[in-house]
Amino acid sequence: MNATPFSSLSAGHQRLQALVGAWRGEEDVAATQWTDAGAATSEVLADAQFGGQFVVQRYHQRRDGTISFGAHNVFGFDQPNDVVTMHQFDSMGFVPASPATGTWNGNELVLERSSPRGSARVTYSFDGTDTYRMRLHFKPAGSDAWQDMVSGLYRRVSPSSINGF
Repeated sequence: MNATPFSSLSAGHQRLQALVGAWRGEEDVAATQWTDAGAATSEVLADAQFGGQFVVQRYHQRRDGTISFGAHNVFGFDQPNDVVTMHQFDSMGFVPASPATGTWNGNELVLERSSPRGSARVTYSFDGTDTYRMRLHFKPAGSDAWQDMVSGLYRRVSPSSINGF
């Protein structure tokens, strides 16, 4: 199988490359039905796959020195519908019925997904090539109010400094 050369990727696929790299984050976790409030650290490894058509992101969150949450995200770009997609599989074990979808607004990527439990919205804001901010909000089914879940600042690090993947 031949991989697609990066130079022939659509502009939407090329924008996904902002996620690629090794990242370390400091996070604020809000109290939710799933966890207590507090601080966390995280490590993220994201690789371009299939010539840049997809970005596969592995994420570990640590609280009190122990991995408290993990996720495996697959980002893509749906050209016919002009939207970014994100399939997420995580340590909570909920199987996603459909991917989160969203668009870029300048240097900000906003993705939303709904399930029987409610809606989730994740925002990635890129401060440059070496830092980004992420915010995750949740709106329980039957509610009109978005709740903070996690927010963090992530800085690019050497891939060799990331352990445990």
